[in-house]
Amino acid sequence: MTNRETVDTMRQVLGLRCHPVAVKFVPTGRDLPELEAPERRRFCQVLMEARRGEKRLLTPENVSCPAVASALGFKPLPEKLASGEMLEGFGIFATPQAGQRTIQSMPRLQQGKYRAVALLPLAELGGDCTPDVVIVEALPEQIMWLTLAAVHETGGRLEFSTAVLQATCVDAAILPFITGKVNASFGCYGCREATDLGAEECVLGIPGPMLDNVALNLERLAAKAIPRVRGKSTYRHFEERTLPEPECSATDEQRKECRTC
Repeated sequence: MTNRETVDTMRQVLGLRCHPVAVKFVPTGRDLPELEAPERRRFCQVLMEARRGEKRLLTPENVSCPAVASALGFKPLPEKLASGEMLEGFGIFATPQAGQRTIQSMPRLQQGKYRAVALLPLAELGGDCTPDVVIVEALPEQIMWLTLAAVHETGGRLEFSTAVLQATCVDAAILPFITGKVNASFGCYGCREATDLGAEECVLGIPGPMLDNVALNLERLAAKAIPRVRGKSTYRHFEERTLPEPECSATDEQRKECRTC
């Protein structure tokens, strides 16, 4: 299945509002793809632009978020961020120690291993090119079906990892890349403050090598499970059975003649 066919499947089955975004990490020593590298961007902002249809490049020169720069291995972590002082100052954590513990728990790419990260609509990535990760920002119900599609054949339980911090860059991009597992996140202070991510939306990262199976399994789920759930027939039947009966306005004499009463 080509990348465009995968996107068509996701949109037809789930009704996605925005583009699924392909993420490619560019190793040091490789040529940079011919994509625009706009001035001063956070990862969540170039992700937002990519799901709107743009093609973007994030590099050590144009990244504006120090936490992202460190997570991508572009730059060392600034002291105020490493100590937790900055996170306490933003009101995210109650103490610097809580912030420090959280920032120390963040998975990071090796310093200097990658020179850039490219983000673009999945449908625009060449059909024979596998993305490192695909990120979907969508409604929880849509994320639910994508997640189920990832385990449709294997079954079992999924465990998601988040610190409610660096939700798009770490939770949805780096973790799926280094673990090879899907990871969902509720969002975070940064991406909800700096982008148009809706209060009703969350985010999922899918490792690129899993993409074909996820798309094929979505089609299988669409044959029975998805329309049944969205049809809510069980709920409607329950609602019909539990509605209160209308009050009877008949007189006592009329009730004597009424078989229903």
